[in-house]
Amino acid sequence: MIKQSIRRRIVAIAAGLIVLMMATSVLSMVMVGRVGNLLDELTARYNPANEHLIRIDILSLERALALRRMVIARMQEPPDEAGYKARKQLYESKGAEVDAQARAARDLINAIIADTSTPSDNAALARIEARIDSLMTDGRRLLMRETAELLAALDARDFVVVRDRLSRVDVLRDELSQKIEVLRNDMVQESYGAIATIRAEQSRAVVISAVATVLAAVVGLIFANLVSGGIIRSVRQLLEGTRAVEAGHLDQSIDIRTRDEIGELAGAFNRMVVQLRDNQRVRETFGKYIDPRVVEGLIDRPNLTAAEGQRRLMTVLFCDLKGFTSLSEGLVPQGLVKIMNRYFSLMSEPIRSNRGIIDKYIGDGIMAYWGPPFVDEADHARLASLATLEMIEHIETLRREIPDLLGVRGTPMERCDLRIGVATGEALVGSIGSDVMMSYTVMGDVVNLASRLEGANKAYGTRNLVSANTIVAAGAAVEFREIDRIVVEGQTRPEVIFEILGRSGEVPPERLASRDQYGHALAAYRERRWEDALGALGSSLAAVPGDGPSLCLLARVESMKANGVPEDWDGSWHVQK
Repeated sequence: MIKQSIRRRIVAIAAGLIVLMMATSVLSMVMVGRVGNLLDELTARYNPANEHLIRIDILSLERALALRRMVIARMQEPPDEAGYKARKQLYESKGAEVDAQARAARDLINAIIADTSTPSDNAALARIEARIDSLMTDGRRLLMRETAELLAALDARDFVVVRDRLSRVDVLRDELSQKIEVLRNDMVQESYGAIATIRAEQSRAVVISAVATVLAAVVGLIFANLVSGGIIRSVRQLLEGTRAVEAGHLDQSIDIRTRDEIGELAGAFNRMVVQLRDNQRVRETFGKYIDPRVVEGLIDRPNLTAAEGQRRLMTVLFCDLKGFTSLSEGLVPQGLVKIMNRYFSLMSEPIRSNRGIIDKYIGDGIMAYWGPPFVDEADHARLASLATLEMIEHIETLRREIPDLLGVRGTPMERCDLRIGVATGEALVGSIGSDVMMSYTVMGDVVNLASRLEGANKAYGTRNLVSANTIVAAGAAVEFREIDRIVVEGQTRPEVIFEILGRSGEVPPERLASRDQYGHALAAYRERRWEDALGALGSSLAAVPGDGPSLCLLARVESMKANGVPEDWDGSWHVQK
């Protein structure tokens, strides 16, 4: 019956809070809607009505000014008839605007009076509306009569009468302005009354919302305290078990004594402990892997089996130490171990810092890969390309350190260099091995291609060769140049290969010039324009003397020019490792 009791109390708390929240929300919406209507009326009616009254006063002043200019234009010698006519038109248009503004003000005031959803002093507003009507009819009639007599005298050029009538018009206009000002002040007072009403409604809404919120909080605390007293003992038992697991005691379990929600939680806790124990065994099993991220990735997928594999887009890198054989011939084992350990440390650091996985060390070679679940598909080609550049930069460090490692100064290390091959494509990713040793690795044509590209560096005199898929996926992160279209051993389909020249924006101008000339030479070579190809290669070598790909293509073009090529030659070159 505990389960029913917990459920009933929790439902009661929720229902009570929901009812209070709904009541508070409905009341708040009603009051907010009322305040909103008041604000709308203030902004859409009261304020515009005041603005219309102000505009009437301004237009009255503008009419008086236009009238004076009319008088001045006629009293000149000779009279300025054109100016008089223009100012008369302005005078008449301003009169029409005064009438329009008065009508607009009266319409707004009548709309306020007619709106029963908002409180207002309708009697005071009706008096203001009537005074506006009286002012625009009776008050302006006398002013218009005096103005008409002034204009008649002005047409008759009776300037004595004109001056007398003009002074009387000014007096009447001043009286009209004073009456408009009184009307505007009365309307402002009504606006202040509307603002006071809005503030009162806002205060009432805040007070009611606060009371309802406090009431809901008090009720919630009371019921929560009642419910918590019944389940606190079971929760304490769960807490003690959790602390034991946190301390590393994975043999902990909790006795399930009830079949309520707490009992279900205890069962989930026991299952979690079992899963943690299984994960611990997985860590121990996969501890043989070199990179800990491989272990973490497998643990994150508990359903993974040793025979399971997945096809994914990956980037694979092969690296080999050029000149290793000749270097190792004259070294004692201790010296060779020092050099190889330092070499692997220097070359592994760029791979790891660029989130690559070192698959294995093969003699003096390194195999590494990038891809899910360790790197997103959108990033792995770019990271592999940047790692390639950093590895090439580190070879100078190795050359400087080898004499110190051997304890022999002045040893020439120029023959020590790198060859790197990088390819991007679909690969089979999975766990391969035996009961004794497991390896999470990649297999497929992309692995073979990366290995062949590493070996092809020897033919082209380059330090790195990468596939077209890698260049496309790397985006604008690096500068590159197309080297050739080749068919590697074990494949029949031609592959376009590239050399990474450096990071974008960091390649010297002479290398870029050599790249452009080499591109012209490659296009001419594929079209069998031997002379154009030789000229472009000469320009490339002039920009960068000793450029390996240029020298390789130069020798090939000279041979083809002299010996000819088959008619079905498609521009591809077969490379043997």
